[in-house]
Amino acid sequence: MAQARPLKDIIGALSSKTEPDIALVSAAYELSKEAHKEQKRFSGDPYFIHPAEVGYLLASYGLDAITVAAGLLHDTVEDAGLPAKTIEEKFGSDVLTIVQGVTKLGALRYQGVERHTESLRKLFAATAQDIRVLIVKLMDRLHNVRTLNHVPRPDKRKRIALETLEIYAPIADRLGMSVLKNELEDAAFPYAFQKEYEKTRELLKEKTRENEKRLEKTEHDLKRELADAGIRTFRTEARVKGIYSLFRKLERKKWDITSIYDIRALRIIFPTVADCYSALGVIHGHWRPVPGKIKDYIAFPKPNGYQSIHTTVYTGDGGALEIQLRTEAQHREAQYGIASHLTYKEVQENQERSGLGWVTQFLPKLTRASSTPALAGDTPTLKWVQELADGVGTAQSEEYLDTLKSDFFSHRIFIFTPKGDVIDMPIHATPIDFAYAIHSDIGDVMSGARVNGKMVSLDTPLHNGDLVEIITKPKGKPSQKWLSIAKTSLAKKQIKSALTSAQKKA
Repeated sequence: MAQARPLKDIIGALSSKTEPDIALVSAAYELSKEAHKEQKRFSGDPYFIHPAEVGYLLASYGLDAITVAAGLLHDTVEDAGLPAKTIEEKFGSDVLTIVQGVTKLGALRYQGVERHTESLRKLFAATAQDIRVLIVKLMDRLHNVRTLNHVPRPDKRKRIALETLEIYAPIADRLGMSVLKNELEDAAFPYAFQKEYEKTRELLKEKTRENEKRLEKTEHDLKRELADAGIRTFRTEARVKGIYSLFRKLERKKWDITSIYDIRALRIIFPTVADCYSALGVIHGHWRPVPGKIKDYIAFPKPNGYQSIHTTVYTGDGGALEIQLRTEAQHREAQYGIASHLTYKEVQENQERSGLGWVTQFLPKLTRASSTPALAGDTPTLKWVQELADGVGTAQSEEYLDTLKSDFFSHRIFIFTPKGDVIDMPIHATPIDFAYAIHSDIGDVMSGARVNGKMVSLDTPLHNGDLVEIITKPKGKPSQKWLSIAKTSLAKKQIKSALTSAQKKA
């Protein structure tokens, strides 16, 4: 029989080991252990294994003691009947708020899809108040999907796996937590699409040895070239593409694995941004870059904060390899996203160093019962989380889930405004969707659009990196046809509102 992760492991993973933090986490561990002592998992193992693992995952990602304590206690109200008042008295209102935010619906007035949908609404409403609620939920999901083999019903295993791929992994991605996203995807993939998983794994086996040899030789040559150029302070690591991410790319490439160059990538991590650009010059001086495969996410960060330079080069052996360049601060951000910024000290240190001042625009005010300093000032939460909590709050269950998948958690593209701002859009978005994403006032008077300097029709699908200029005229107005062109629920909602308003005035 498996045993729960010991308290010393969780304490050892804590980023802050002050006496109040250790005392808080220790007390939460013992209370959770006692509350769940009579419960078992599907595997027959003690139920406490689950909250103990969630607490450890939160600590290993650098979350504060309050969040770790909440992770340890997250199922005590829902599954063990522990009174909410007990948690508040022992651990404070912050811990209780997170626990209640993660807790699913207790009442049985909802069933099936409707129950699931209402639980998601509740989760996002709580997240709009404190982003830590969502992070605890993601760690809860990660451990559950890692242990899916113990769920007895195949249909339930598949449902949980699909839900993980369609909602929870994309949430992690939008929070910039790439490590967590990949772990969620790769754990769920075999249960969601078993045949595709086996096919992808077999293709990957064939390419692994070839890619490893290419990466080793390129890394050796690169270190020599950088040293000759006087660039000596850096470290390298191999980045292996997640198997689910590879599957999605194989689908787009019609299963031609020879056209995918980033199964294994070489990552180079420097002290400064200037080093990244100097190294890029050295790399392109030695290896010929693949046309169209240079992406500068340092100059133009992704909306989730990701910063790095990607270039794919011909390696001279008939193949190609992706090389990624970033700073240590950017690397930490790319790996752990928002979780790496939930303390004031890290935010202060990173803002100047890596241009991450954006994080203070959406982090909620974090109050602490422990010694960890709080973020200063009342700040709004992530815009898209607030939209999930408010903007689609009246949608029916099926419509709500469709909106989540199409508008918020689909494959994303990044579109530029003429001023260089980046707008995060779902794939297949059109200029109409783009106009309404900027502001409803712009969409309502839209008369045309230029994409990369050329006039296009309003039903033109936008692509990653497009520069879009919306043309307006004072008497412009939406037409009924726009409803069939628009892809996002936001645009459709605004168009319907404008059409209704126009009818009333007529």
